[in-house]
Amino acid sequence: MMTAEADRRTGVNHAHQIVVIGGGAAGIAVSASLLKRKSSLDIAIVDPATTHSYQPGWTMVGGGVFRPESTRKSMSGVIPSKATWYNVGAERVDPGRHEVVLSDGQRLAYERLVVAPGLALDWGAIEGLTETLGANGVTSNYRYDLAPYTWSLVQKLKGGTARFTQPPMPIKCAGAPQKAMYLSCDHWRRQGRLGDIDVAFHNTGAKLFGVDAYVPALQEYIDRYGIDLCFEEQLVGVDGPQQIARFRQLGVDGQPVVERSFDMLHVVPPQTAPGFIAQSGLGNESGWLDLEDDTLRHRHYPDIFGLGDASGTPNAKTAAAVRKQAPVVAENLMASLDDRPLEAAYLGYGSCPLTVERGRIVLAEFGYGGALQPSFPKWVNDGTKATRAAWFLKANQLPLLYWHGMLKGREWLASPARRSALKASQDNAQ
Repeated sequence: MMTAEADRRTGVNHAHQIVVIGGGAAGIAVSASLLKRKSSLDIAIVDPATTHSYQPGWTMVGGGVFRPESTRKSMSGVIPSKATWYNVGAERVDPGRHEVVLSDGQRLAYERLVVAPGLALDWGAIEGLTETLGANGVTSNYRYDLAPYTWSLVQKLKGGTARFTQPPMPIKCAGAPQKAMYLSCDHWRRQGRLGDIDVAFHNTGAKLFGVDAYVPALQEYIDRYGIDLCFEEQLVGVDGPQQIARFRQLGVDGQPVVERSFDMLHVVPPQTAPGFIAQSGLGNESGWLDLEDDTLRHRHYPDIFGLGDASGTPNAKTAAAVRKQAPVVAENLMASLDDRPLEAAYLGYGSCPLTVERGRIVLAEFGYGGALQPSFPKWVNDGTKATRAAWFLKANQLPLLYWHGMLKGREWLASPARRSALKASQDNAQ
């Protein structure tokens, strides 16, 4: 630890053994996991928010299943009691000086840094969107205050056109744009209105889901609900008062922009890494945190680790990914403090519980390269089919696992793989 005299000499305001940027799922989970391993660690958490949200629950709010307040707690209630909380943002990182500069001008010195700030939702990238969000039938489950509006629109819509959009990848929870659509369609079906509502899914990508094993089950619901699939169409503008959406047709020569009317429009905005990552020299060529895929240590700065949505690793950006990443970072960071080899490995696990109807879910679980990584045997839950067991998990168990497990450093079903075992397996295969 740095002495007070050294602090004055270098201009550092405070020094900590470990500084964690971000108080979301990733930052809190890894801090709790570290303190479970060694309670005497001096950990500082940097985050300007005063509330902490269980964001996977917002899809269920938009579907009328959860109450919005059940997805949110005060930040002070989830910050580990042994951690120091700086309730400000991180302005930049100076990796050469091992310092974090805060938005209020303070400088924090660190021995190890964990970067877990989440990602940024770029609402302004879609012309006219910010002016009409929350009105004129335009909504998004990607905001706490708008998810209830989604449910209100779903309940009120008796006929017309409902459009659901998905921006370019990567985004957090790539299945969320579809989840909103399926839950809406299921409600309209149960109310006998679906035949009077035209539903369209406008996906910037060229396929329904990135892992082929789950597409047949999803296509079954696309057909059941009569959804019009519009691939390679990117939302670029919204005229709220006129209820017109503008889409760029990426698969057509010249990429023309077409106008389509709507009565309800569920929007998912483009998403980017926080700007300070690239500005601090920590980003890859796309601006995401440049980490080793398995150890989650920075590729160029061995005293920096990262996890969560800001990471440049090629996994799905989900809370389930964080559940598996936190123990890997905690174990490897502790090893680095003791100058031991990094043995814990992250295999790219991510999970996307696709709510295809109220009461059934396609539980997609996969890792790097789309390799299936199911948590349960098929006789418990077949992830390639819509099951009631997966709905029970999503609606009843996962929120408890989040609040009382992951955020408390309890690593249930999250033991890291071992790098040495993986290498031995690869050597044997050769």
